[in-house]
Amino acid sequence: MFRNRNFIAPIKERDYFIILLLMLGLALSACSAAAGTTATPAPNQTEVATPQPVPSAAPALPRTLTVCLGQEPNSLYRFGILNSAARSVLGAIYDGPINVFTNGYQPTILEKIPSLENNDAQLASVIVKRGQPVIDAAGNRAVLDVGVTVYPSGCAEDACAVKYDGRTDLKMDQLVVTFRLLPKLSWSDGAALTSADSVFAFTLASDAATPGSKYKVDRTSAYEAVDEQTVQWWGLPGFVDPSYAENFWSPLPKHLWEKISAAELAKGDFVAHPPVGWGPYIFKEWAVGEYIHLEKNPAYFRGGEGLPRFENLTFRFVKDASSGISALIAGQCDVLDTSLRLDGEIDLLTELQRNEQVKLVTSTTPLIERLDFGIRPASYDDGYSSVGGDRQDIFGDIGTRQGIAYCLDRQKVVNTVLGGISQVPDTFVSPLHPLFNATTVKYPFDINLGIAALEKAGWVDHDDNPATPRVALSVKGVTSGTPLVLNYWTTAALQRRQVSEILAKSLAQCGVGVNIKYYSQDELYAPGPDGLLFGRKFDLAEYAIGTLGTEPPCAWFTSDQIPTKENKWLGVNISGYFNTDYDTLCRKAMRSLPGKQDYLDGYAAAQVIFANDLPSVPLYMRIKVAATRRDMCNFSLDAFASNDLWNLGELDYGPSCGG
Repeated sequence: MFRNRNFIAPIKERDYFIILLLMLGLALSACSAAAGTTATPAPNQTEVATPQPVPSAAPALPRTLTVCLGQEPNSLYRFGILNSAARSVLGAIYDGPINVFTNGYQPTILEKIPSLENNDAQLASVIVKRGQPVIDAAGNRAVLDVGVTVYPSGCAEDACAVKYDGRTDLKMDQLVVTFRLLPKLSWSDGAALTSADSVFAFTLASDAATPGSKYKVDRTSAYEAVDEQTVQWWGLPGFVDPSYAENFWSPLPKHLWEKISAAELAKGDFVAHPPVGWGPYIFKEWAVGEYIHLEKNPAYFRGGEGLPRFENLTFRFVKDASSGISALIAGQCDVLDTSLRLDGEIDLLTELQRNEQVKLVTSTTPLIERLDFGIRPASYDDGYSSVGGDRQDIFGDIGTRQGIAYCLDRQKVVNTVLGGISQVPDTFVSPLHPLFNATTVKYPFDINLGIAALEKAGWVDHDDNPATPRVALSVKGVTSGTPLVLNYWTTAALQRRQVSEILAKSLAQCGVGVNIKYYSQDELYAPGPDGLLFGRKFDLAEYAIGTLGTEPPCAWFTSDQIPTKENKWLGVNISGYFNTDYDTLCRKAMRSLPGKQDYLDGYAAAQVIFANDLPSVPLYMRIKVAATRRDMCNFSLDAFASNDLWNLGELDYGPSCGG
């Protein structure tokens, strides 16, 4: 690894100038002249300089951008189960079609983002009949029949849900969204790109042989081309989807792939079926284990803007973060992609940036590292018994959970482990999210407040020794004299070891004992009933969970997400938290549409309840880290962008960046 502060990366391109010297000779008269004398032109004769050939300028060398990846793409098929590297490469071949950012959506090949305000999204009241597919009150696809519970039109909460009687006319809400492509789009091979290509992609996505989630497909009533530029999505009655703006299927080349089966395409054979897109670059070569090479797309719809800036784009595969940093300093990489997992090298990259050798680029992500309380272990499901082998009800009192939250030095974790880059969230919503509620109760690291809350809950310092754990004196559900010693389980990743050690020390200052145990990912995340997390067998569990899209994940803590025997241990509410008011607010928000008051109020109120009840303590927002050559411009990361190279066509470096 290079650590020489004075090391200067070699220049990849040089400017070549030709100095032209024009020599003007004096015309000589026809008569002989003595040496050293000047010839005089004949009367009425013009003096003419002898023409000299002018060398032509050297042709400009093709410019190349090199992006180094920390892994090799596992596929280049758009509907494959893609890793981070694959998404980066495909971002160069396909531009968008919609970019998702912290502050909303940005269209790329669409004229605009549909919304209720511009009437491209409409919620209609429609009559539904027996035998028709609908979305029931539980959010599942169902066939309307006697006894099926649904939300009638205008209803967004359980109080107004009805059971269908099989006779009465029933109206339900149906969402219809219109998407309009930009005019005159084309594939990189010159064929016209139309709405039929998006419908073709939907058909492929619907095929059982195509991998990936069928959640949106199963909730789609129709997906149809209206004309060459327009496509409409119709949701099933009852499916009120807040993320409707994303229900546009990214086009695939119907003219090339129409006669190929979904099963064959799913194999991801890039030789037989190379990816063809409309983005800034064209796929040319994949040298397995080494690199992927792309070339500038002459048919790129933003070509008139001078994009992309480079004729060639190469994705190199490097083995680890250290190798990537060395290659960046040596000029062998222009960009280090986030797939290199550079978060463990922040100190080094910060030093290199300080010495003007690299540019460090960081962002938080929607992924929240959290510490969950095992409020209701699975053994409580058949009834809690303090004498039947059940773990004592340590976390049944909210005050205990609040006291522990005050005793967690989360900011120290951010400052020491993450270089001060991340943030400590107060709720399940990122502080950067437009729906974040800043008015909820906060739990800064405060030993005095933590001790006060624990003592109020009945945990006392029985021996006046702050170095020993507190014991229960009057804690509901806990036998007097029980020490406050908790099992703290997480994975053995270096970052989690660092985090757990910091938090264990801060908890000890409040008289909370911790037994830390590290497990493999397979052990920690194993499914229930045997799994530690999803089998609900823990006291404290540190792990991370994220979400696709921008909708706040309040469903993480609804009662129907508790993994149990009845639901085959499927669910993410591993704490076992249950609050009917929270459930009502969350479901109401999830059944509302962006911009509506119920949508705003529901998420805001749900965050208030969460912050008070604390089924989980959000520790910090996970981060993503990239690095570039120091003269790179237009490169940025966004917390919610699924592809960190979302604007590859705009990247540039050198003098054209304007300093």
